Amino acid sequence: MISFDLDTHIYRPLTQVFAFVATPENDFQWQYRTLASTQISRGEMGLGTIFRVVGNLLGRRIETVYEVTVFEPNKGYGFKSVSGPVDSYLLYTFEMSQGGTKVTLSTETNPKELSEPNSAILVKRFKKQHKENLAMLKSILEAQQIVR
Repeated sequence: MISFDLDTHIYRPLTQVFAFVATPENDFQWQYRTLASTQISRGEMGLGTIFRVVGNLLGRRIETVYEVTVFEPNKGYGFKSVSGPVDSYLLYTFEMSQGGTKVTLSTETNPKELSEPNSAILVKRFKKQHKENLAMLKSILEAQQIVR
């Protein structure tokens, strides 16, 4: 099991940051190795919403289906995998801070069939990828390069 917390500060309003992060169709803009992400259940985003992500992980093309497990507007957005090669749970929390928004990511991942002989390398790869994702999120939102 790989688990860690990361955070970043984004100089944008909390409502804008939350809305962007909690829209699966935006994932490809700020999550490296994500090729597409689409909500597949009907209705508005909320608890129980299902979405599919197609991407690359450790050199492999993967498809994963996620279920939203936490949805508190402007406070928290979390989801867990319900299919795919990795068991994962991600929780983003949001709070106003220093004229912007603090975003904290907490993640728990079990790579199941993607295990490598040296798990320390695997932990570093996962952590690096999530750090890069948060840096890209910050860059996009602060530059207002939001594609809708």
